[in-house]
Amino acid sequence: MNEPILRIKDLQVRYDTSRGPVSAVNHVSFDLHKGEILGLVGESGSGKTTLGMALVGLIQKPGRVAGGEVWLDGRDLAKLSPWEYKAVRLADIALMPQGAMNSLNPVTRIREQILDGIRDHGILMSKPEADTHVAHLLERVGLRSEVADMHAHELSGGMKQRVAMAIAISLQPKVIIADEPTSALDVVVQKRVMETLKDVQEELGASIILIGHDMGLMAQTVDRLGVMYAGRLVELSPIQEALTNPQHPYTRLLIESLPTTKGKKRLRGIPGLAPQLLNLPAGCAFHPRCPHTFEPCTVHNPPLIQVGARRWAACHLLEETA
Repeated sequence: MNEPILRIKDLQVRYDTSRGPVSAVNHVSFDLHKGEILGLVGESGSGKTTLGMALVGLIQKPGRVAGGEVWLDGRDLAKLSPWEYKAVRLADIALMPQGAMNSLNPVTRIREQILDGIRDHGILMSKPEADTHVAHLLERVGLRSEVADMHAHELSGGMKQRVAMAIAISLQPKVIIADEPTSALDVVVQKRVMETLKDVQEELGASIILIGHDMGLMAQTVDRLGVMYAGRLVELSPIQEALTNPQHPYTRLLIESLPTTKGKKRLRGIPGLAPQLLNLPAGCAFHPRCPHTFEPCTVHNPPLIQVGARRWAACHLLEETA
Protein backbone atom coordinates (compact mmCIF):
# COMPACT_ATOMS: atom_id res chain seq x y z
CA MET A 1 0.00 0.00 0.00
CA ASN A 2 1.06 3.62 -0.55
CA GLU A 3 1.71 6.06 2.28
CA PRO A 4 -1.36 6.90 4.38
CA ILE A 5 -3.15 10.09 3.42
CA LEU A 6 -4.99 10.10 6.76
CA ARG A 7 -3.60 8.67 10.00
CA ILE A 8 -5.71 8.39 13.15
CA LYS A 9 -3.86 7.64 16.37
CA ASP A 10 -5.52 6.84 19.69
CA LEU A 11 -8.55 9.06 18.97
CA GLN A 12 -10.93 9.59 21.89
CA VAL A 13 -14.29 11.37 21.88
CA ARG A 14 -16.25 11.85 25.09
CA TYR A 15 -19.63 13.29 26.00
CA ASP A 16 -19.92 14.95 29.39
CA THR A 17 -23.23 14.04 31.01
CA SER A 18 -24.78 14.57 34.41
CA ARG A 19 -24.05 10.90 35.16
CA GLY A 20 -20.41 11.10 34.12
CA PRO A 21 -18.31 11.10 30.92
CA VAL A 22 -19.25 8.71 28.11
CA SER A 23 -16.51 7.44 25.78
CA ALA A 24 -18.21 7.28 22.38
CA VAL A 25 -14.90 6.74 20.54
CA ASN A 26 -12.37 4.94 22.69
CA HIS A 27 -8.69 4.89 21.64
CA VAL A 28 -9.27 4.24 17.93
CA SER A 29 -6.28 4.05 15.55
CA PHE A 30 -6.08 3.27 11.82
CA ASP A 31 -4.63 4.55 8.54
CA LEU A 32 -6.42 5.50 5.32
CA HIS A 33 -4.43 5.23 2.09
CA LYS A 34 -4.70 7.29 -1.07
CA GLY A 35 -7.51 6.07 -3.35
CA GLU A 36 -8.74 3.57 -0.72
CA ILE A 37 -12.32 2.99 0.41
CA LEU A 38 -12.44 1.94 4.06
CA GLY A 39 -15.73 0.70 5.48
CA LEU A 40 -16.78 1.12 9.11
CA VAL A 41 -19.60 -1.12 10.36
CA GLY A 42 -21.19 -1.90 13.69
CA GLU A 43 -24.51 -1.71 15.49
CA SER A 44 -26.14 1.62 16.26
CA GLY A 45 -24.27 3.33 19.08
CA SER A 46 -20.92 1.73 18.25
CA GLY A 47 -19.29 5.12 17.57
CA LYS A 48 -19.10 5.15 13.75
CA THR A 49 -20.86 8.47 13.14
CA THR A 50 -19.17 10.12 16.13
CA LEU A 51 -15.81 9.09 14.69
CA GLY A 52 -16.72 10.55 11.30
CA MET A 53 -17.89 13.82 12.88
CA ALA A 54 -14.67 14.05 14.89
CA LEU A 55 -12.58 13.70 11.74
CA VAL A 56 -14.25 16.76 10.19
CA GLY A 57 -14.20 18.77 13.43
CA LEU A 58 -17.95 18.82 14.02
CA ILE A 59 -18.16 17.45 17.56
CA GLN A 60 -20.14 19.93 19.62
CA LYS A 61 -20.79 20.27 23.34
CA PRO A 62 -21.39 18.31 25.45
CA GLY A 63 -19.07 16.25 23.22
CA ARG A 64 -15.35 16.86 22.93
CA VAL A 65 -12.26 15.28 21.39
CA ALA A 66 -10.55 14.13 24.57
CA GLY A 67 -7.30 12.92 23.04
CA GLY A 68 -5.50 11.44 20.08
CA GLU A 69 -4.18 12.64 16.72
CA VAL A 70 -5.67 13.03 13.23
CA TRP A 71 -2.89 13.56 10.70
CA LEU A 72 -3.73 14.84 7.22
CA ASP A 73 -1.04 16.25 4.91
CA GLY A 74 1.44 16.62 7.74
CA ARG A 75 -0.96 18.47 10.06
CA ASP A 76 -2.60 17.17 13.21
CA LEU A 77 -6.21 18.26 12.72
CA ALA A 78 -7.03 17.47 16.34
CA LYS A 79 -4.88 20.44 17.40
CA LEU A 80 -6.54 22.98 15.07
CA SER A 81 -8.73 25.77 16.39
CA PRO A 82 -12.35 25.88 15.18
CA TRP A 83 -11.45 28.63 12.68
CA GLU A 84 -8.46 26.70 11.36
CA TYR A 85 -10.60 23.56 11.03
CA LYS A 86 -13.19 25.56 9.08
CA ALA A 87 -10.58 26.20 6.38
CA VAL A 88 -9.69 22.49 6.17
CA ARG A 89 -13.27 21.19 6.16
CA LEU A 90 -14.63 20.77 2.62
CA ALA A 91 -11.31 21.79 1.06
CA ASP A 92 -9.23 18.82 2.33
CA ILE A 93 -11.70 16.58 4.16
CA ALA A 94 -15.46 16.62 3.52
CA LEU A 95 -18.56 15.00 4.97
CA MET A 96 -21.56 13.48 3.21
CA PRO A 97 -23.90 13.55 6.21
CA GLN A 98 -26.39 10.90 7.18
CA GLY A 99 -29.89 11.86 6.04
CA ALA A 100 -29.47 14.28 3.14
CA MET A 101 -32.96 15.74 3.65
CA ASN A 102 -32.02 16.89 7.16
CA SER A 103 -28.72 18.37 6.01
CA LEU A 104 -30.15 20.45 3.14
CA ASN A 105 -31.80 23.83 3.75
CA PRO A 106 -35.51 23.49 2.87
CA VAL A 107 -35.95 27.17 1.93
CA THR A 108 -32.78 27.75 -0.13
CA ARG A 109 -32.27 26.69 -3.73
CA ILE A 110 -29.69 24.00 -4.39
CA ARG A 111 -27.41 26.43 -6.26
CA GLU A 112 -26.96 28.64 -3.22
CA GLN A 113 -26.35 25.66 -0.94
CA ILE A 114 -23.53 24.43 -3.17
CA LEU A 115 -22.00 27.90 -3.51
CA ASP A 116 -22.24 28.64 0.21
CA GLY A 117 -19.29 26.42 1.15
CA ILE A 118 -17.24 27.61 -1.81
CA ARG A 119 -17.71 31.27 -0.89
CA ASP A 120 -16.98 30.50 2.74
CA HIS A 121 -13.48 29.45 1.64
CA GLY A 122 -12.90 32.82 0.00
CA ILE A 123 -13.48 31.71 -3.59
CA LEU A 124 -15.43 34.40 -5.43
CA MET A 125 -16.97 33.92 -8.86
CA SER A 126 -19.09 35.95 -11.20
CA LYS A 127 -22.68 34.78 -11.67
CA PRO A 128 -21.96 33.10 -15.05
CA GLU A 129 -18.89 31.37 -13.56
CA ALA A 130 -20.87 30.23 -10.52
CA ASP A 131 -23.73 28.90 -12.66
CA THR A 132 -21.27 26.99 -14.85
CA HIS A 133 -19.44 25.54 -11.85
CA VAL A 134 -22.65 24.42 -10.12
CA ALA A 135 -23.93 22.85 -13.35
CA HIS A 136 -20.63 20.98 -13.72
CA LEU A 137 -20.78 19.67 -10.14
CA LEU A 138 -24.35 18.47 -10.58
CA GLU A 139 -23.50 16.74 -13.85
CA ARG A 140 -20.55 14.99 -12.16
CA VAL A 141 -22.96 13.35 -9.72
CA GLY A 142 -25.51 12.44 -12.40
CA LEU A 143 -28.00 15.31 -12.02
CA ARG A 144 -29.32 17.75 -14.60
CA SER A 145 -28.21 21.37 -14.32
CA GLU A 146 -31.87 22.40 -13.79
CA VAL A 147 -31.68 20.90 -10.29
CA ALA A 148 -29.75 24.02 -9.24
CA ASP A 149 -32.99 26.04 -9.32
CA MET A 150 -34.96 23.54 -7.22
CA HIS A 151 -35.53 23.17 -3.47
CA ALA A 152 -34.76 20.04 -1.46
CA HIS A 153 -38.43 19.04 -1.11
CA GLU A 154 -38.72 18.84 -4.90
CA LEU A 155 -36.07 16.13 -5.12
CA SER A 156 -36.27 12.38 -4.59
CA GLY A 157 -34.18 10.70 -1.89
CA GLY A 158 -31.53 9.63 -4.38
CA MET A 159 -31.34 13.12 -5.88
CA LYS A 160 -30.93 14.70 -2.43
CA GLN A 161 -28.09 12.29 -1.69
CA ARG A 162 -26.40 13.26 -4.97
CA VAL A 163 -26.73 16.94 -4.07
CA ALA A 164 -25.00 16.18 -0.75
CA MET A 165 -22.29 14.44 -2.78
CA ALA A 166 -21.94 17.48 -5.07
CA ILE A 167 -21.47 19.73 -2.02
CA ALA A 168 -18.88 17.34 -0.55
CA ILE A 169 -16.74 17.33 -3.73
CA SER A 170 -17.17 21.04 -4.54
CA LEU A 171 -13.58 21.85 -3.48
CA GLN A 172 -12.05 18.50 -4.52
CA PRO A 173 -11.15 17.18 -1.05
CA LYS A 174 -8.58 14.45 -0.52
CA VAL A 175 -10.79 12.53 1.95
CA ILE A 176 -14.59 12.06 1.93
CA ILE A 177 -16.49 10.76 4.96
CA ALA A 178 -19.69 9.16 3.63
CA ASP A 179 -22.03 8.51 6.57
CA GLU A 180 -24.64 5.96 5.49
CA PRO A 181 -25.09 7.56 2.05
CA THR A 182 -27.70 4.97 0.98
CA SER A 183 -29.89 4.89 4.10
CA ALA A 184 -33.66 4.98 3.38
CA LEU A 185 -33.07 4.42 -0.36
CA ASP A 186 -34.36 1.45 -2.33
CA VAL A 187 -31.80 -1.06 -3.60
CA VAL A 188 -31.79 0.22 -7.19
CA VAL A 189 -31.14 3.82 -6.11
CA GLN A 190 -28.55 2.57 -3.58
CA LYS A 191 -26.61 0.93 -6.38
CA ARG A 192 -26.71 4.04 -8.55
CA VAL A 193 -25.63 6.33 -5.71
CA MET A 194 -22.69 4.07 -4.84
CA GLU A 195 -21.64 3.77 -8.49
CA THR A 196 -21.68 7.57 -8.73
CA LEU A 197 -19.66 7.91 -5.53
CA LYS A 198 -17.02 5.48 -6.82
CA ASP A 199 -16.86 7.28 -10.19
CA VAL A 200 -16.36 10.62 -8.44
CA GLN A 201 -13.73 9.10 -6.14
CA GLU A 202 -11.73 7.76 -9.08
CA GLU A 203 -12.00 11.10 -10.89
CA LEU A 204 -10.74 13.04 -7.85
CA GLY A 205 -8.27 10.42 -6.67
CA ALA A 206 -9.84 10.82 -3.23
CA SER A 207 -10.05 8.37 -0.33
CA ILE A 208 -13.35 7.46 1.31
CA ILE A 209 -14.43 6.31 4.75
CA LEU A 210 -17.82 4.65 4.20
CA ILE A 211 -19.92 4.37 7.37
CA GLY A 212 -22.89 2.01 7.39
CA HIS A 213 -24.71 -1.10 8.59
CA ASP A 214 -25.08 -2.92 5.27
CA MET A 215 -22.44 -5.68 5.07
CA GLY A 216 -23.61 -6.56 1.56
CA LEU A 217 -22.93 -3.00 0.43
CA MET A 218 -19.53 -3.10 2.13
CA ALA A 219 -18.65 -6.36 0.39
CA GLN A 220 -19.31 -4.80 -3.02
CA THR A 221 -17.69 -1.44 -2.34
CA VAL A 222 -14.84 -1.21 0.16
CA ASP A 223 -11.19 -2.30 0.09
CA ARG A 224 -10.85 -2.77 3.85
CA LEU A 225 -13.37 -3.23 6.63
CA GLY A 226 -13.23 -1.83 10.14
CA VAL A 227 -15.63 -3.22 12.75
CA MET A 228 -16.56 -1.07 15.75
CA TYR A 229 -18.16 -2.14 19.01
CA ALA A 230 -18.89 0.07 22.04
CA GLY A 231 -16.63 2.83 20.75
CA ARG A 232 -13.64 0.61 20.00
CA LEU A 233 -12.23 -0.78 16.78
CA VAL A 234 -12.31 -4.56 17.25
CA GLU A 235 -11.23 -5.72 13.78
CA LEU A 236 -9.57 -4.22 10.72
CA SER A 237 -9.01 -6.41 7.64
CA PRO A 238 -9.08 -6.46 3.85
CA ILE A 239 -12.72 -6.96 2.95
CA GLN A 240 -12.52 -10.44 1.42
CA GLU A 241 -10.50 -11.81 4.33
CA ALA A 242 -12.89 -10.23 6.81
CA LEU A 243 -15.86 -11.90 5.11
CA THR A 244 -14.32 -15.33 4.60
CA ASN A 245 -12.23 -15.60 7.76
CA PRO A 246 -13.34 -13.08 10.40
CA GLN A 247 -11.04 -12.93 13.41
CA HIS A 248 -13.30 -11.35 16.02
CA PRO A 249 -16.42 -13.19 17.29
CA TYR A 250 -18.48 -10.01 16.80
CA THR A 251 -17.50 -9.78 13.14
CA ARG A 252 -18.33 -13.45 12.68
CA LEU A 253 -21.78 -13.03 14.23
CA LEU A 254 -22.49 -9.96 12.09
CA ILE A 255 -21.73 -11.98 8.96
CA GLU A 256 -23.73 -15.01 10.12
CA SER A 257 -26.79 -12.79 10.59
CA LEU A 258 -26.87 -12.03 6.85
CA PRO A 259 -28.90 -14.05 4.31
CA THR A 260 -27.11 -15.73 1.43
CA THR A 261 -28.02 -16.60 -2.17
CA LYS A 262 -25.90 -19.77 -2.11
CA GLY A 263 -28.48 -21.90 -0.33
CA LYS A 264 -30.66 -22.11 2.75
CA LYS A 265 -29.21 -21.31 6.12
CA ARG A 266 -30.60 -20.49 9.52
CA LEU A 267 -30.24 -16.80 10.25
CA ARG A 268 -29.00 -16.06 13.73
CA GLY A 269 -29.24 -12.71 15.43
CA ILE A 270 -26.59 -11.62 17.89
CA PRO A 271 -27.88 -12.43 21.39
CA GLY A 272 -28.44 -9.63 23.86
CA LEU A 273 -28.16 -5.90 23.30
CA ALA A 274 -25.28 -3.52 22.75
CA PRO A 275 -24.02 -2.23 26.11
CA GLN A 276 -24.72 1.21 27.51
CA LEU A 277 -21.54 3.26 27.09
CA LEU A 278 -22.06 4.78 30.54
CA ASN A 279 -22.00 1.35 32.14
CA LEU A 280 -19.70 -0.91 30.16
CA PRO A 281 -19.03 -4.40 31.52
CA ALA A 282 -15.60 -5.14 32.94
CA GLY A 283 -13.06 -6.60 30.56
CA CYS A 284 -14.06 -7.00 26.92
CA ALA A 285 -17.28 -5.07 26.28
CA PHE A 286 -18.54 -7.87 24.01
CA HIS A 287 -18.06 -10.72 26.47
CA PRO A 288 -21.69 -10.83 27.79
CA ARG A 289 -22.86 -11.61 24.21
CA CYS A 290 -19.89 -13.66 23.03
CA PRO A 291 -20.22 -17.46 22.61
CA HIS A 292 -16.49 -17.96 23.27
CA THR A 293 -16.07 -16.09 26.56
CA PHE A 294 -13.45 -17.38 28.99
CA GLU A 295 -11.92 -15.94 32.17
CA PRO A 296 -9.61 -13.21 30.75
CA CYS A 297 -12.55 -11.74 28.80
CA THR A 298 -14.30 -10.69 32.01
CA VAL A 299 -11.21 -9.05 33.49
CA HIS A 300 -9.03 -7.44 30.81
CA ASN A 301 -9.91 -5.39 27.74
CA PRO A 302 -8.02 -7.03 24.84
CA PRO A 303 -5.66 -4.79 22.84
CA LEU A 304 -5.85 -4.49 19.06
CA ILE A 305 -3.06 -6.80 17.84
CA GLN A 306 -1.80 -7.71 14.39
CA VAL A 307 -3.00 -11.18 13.40
CA GLY A 308 -1.87 -11.28 9.77
CA ALA A 309 -0.77 -9.18 6.84
CA ARG A 310 -2.76 -5.94 7.13
CA ARG A 311 -5.08 -7.60 9.68
CA TRP A 312 -5.74 -6.50 13.25
CA ALA A 313 -8.23 -7.71 15.84
CA ALA A 314 -8.89 -7.30 19.56
CA CYS A 315 -9.75 -10.64 21.16
CA HIS A 316 -8.22 -12.73 23.94
CA LEU A 317 -8.76 -15.86 21.82
CA LEU A 318 -6.22 -14.52 19.35
CA GLU A 319 -3.74 -13.80 22.12
CA GLU A 320 -4.12 -17.41 23.27
CA THR A 321 -3.52 -18.66 19.72
CA ALA A 322 -0.47 -16.46 19.33
